[in-house]
Amino acid sequence: MDILPILLTLKRHKTAASLIVLQMALTCAIVCNALFLISQRIDRIGQPSGLDEDRLVMLQVAGVTRTGNEEAQTQTDLQALREVPGVQSVTILNQMAYAPSSTYSGVRLQGEDSAPSLVASTYYAAENAVATMGLRLVAGRDFVAGDFVGTATATEENPVIPSVLINQEMAEQLFPGESPLGKALYVYGNVPHHVVGVVQRLTSPTPGTNLDLGKAALILPVRPSYRGGMFLLRTEPGQREAVLKTAAEKLVHNSPGLKRLVRQQALLTDMRSDYYRQDRSMIQLLAGVCVGLLVVTAFGIIGLGSFWVQQRTRMIGTRRALGATRGQILRYFQTENLLLSTIGIVLGMAGAYGISLLLMRQYEMPPLPALYLPVGAVVLWSLGQVAVLAPARRAAALPPVVALRG
Repeated sequence: MDILPILLTLKRHKTAASLIVLQMALTCAIVCNALFLISQRIDRIGQPSGLDEDRLVMLQVAGVTRTGNEEAQTQTDLQALREVPGVQSVTILNQMAYAPSSTYSGVRLQGEDSAPSLVASTYYAAENAVATMGLRLVAGRDFVAGDFVGTATATEENPVIPSVLINQEMAEQLFPGESPLGKALYVYGNVPHHVVGVVQRLTSPTPGTNLDLGKAALILPVRPSYRGGMFLLRTEPGQREAVLKTAAEKLVHNSPGLKRLVRQQALLTDMRSDYYRQDRSMIQLLAGVCVGLLVVTAFGIIGLGSFWVQQRTRMIGTRRALGATRGQILRYFQTENLLLSTIGIVLGMAGAYGISLLLMRQYEMPPLPALYLPVGAVVLWSLGQVAVLAPARRAAALPPVVALRG
């Protein structure tokens, strides 16, 4: 179809044409960035933790009064929790995924005062931690009884903690292309910890936030006390709620002469759901913005298209009288919309990169991938063609005799 008549017609309707172009440009710029932000949030929510979340419950207690031997009380608590019906295994850690507190440490490959090679999320874990969390060992072994030390040892200037487990991400960063087993790491002081095993995946407690300093994580065989730790219980399938209730009662009544209260008790799946609640809300908000913009744009195209049909009734009738078919009239309006949409999309792509640069500077967001521009273009082209179809069909249905009216 010759587009010259279309361009001449648009030149006589500059205001209406400019409105469609600007609406398309604004929608393209916002929708492209919104889709990118939605995809980021979805990726974050779907990030695996490495934990067997469907089988885990967490409890944290606090002592109102102090006891003389907190480590002994912790061992008594662990034994009491093992006796709870439905519990497969239990351990205690200093931190847990989706909990508000987190510990990071600089990791060095050399002793003395060498600079850290990376920063890693640092877990202290008592016996049975790997099995309880459901971590998968991909190399080496789990901790053995002789590896474990108390928290008092860990707070020394040069603590002797012989062994360490690291996640695969950390192994690939520190020892690319070689086995990390037996390699020395320096976390605290100048006494090395030797890598005895590698777990496939272990997330930090605060994945995806400004508190998350990377994907590297390590586990030290340090037994936290109940005052600074979190009890983690692995349950039989379908027993989490019952185990959680019974375990909380056990801990409160398991310390004669010591007043304690349960600070936190939760299913790990609930903790994950709460942790990502804002991300889900943001996805819903951005999706609503996208849908709203697309609906407004569609109605704008329909409204202006209907207005143009009314304004060009005689022109359409004349074309029909001169032999134009309904299909040609229909294609005329669709081609006209395609031209306006294309101009708007090109401007919108430039606007999308402008918004992306603003987000990068103000909020340290990653740049908008080029993939989202053609995706946005296809969405808007399709929207324009569907929206203009109704007024275009009304125009195509006009009989030639309308050219003789008024």
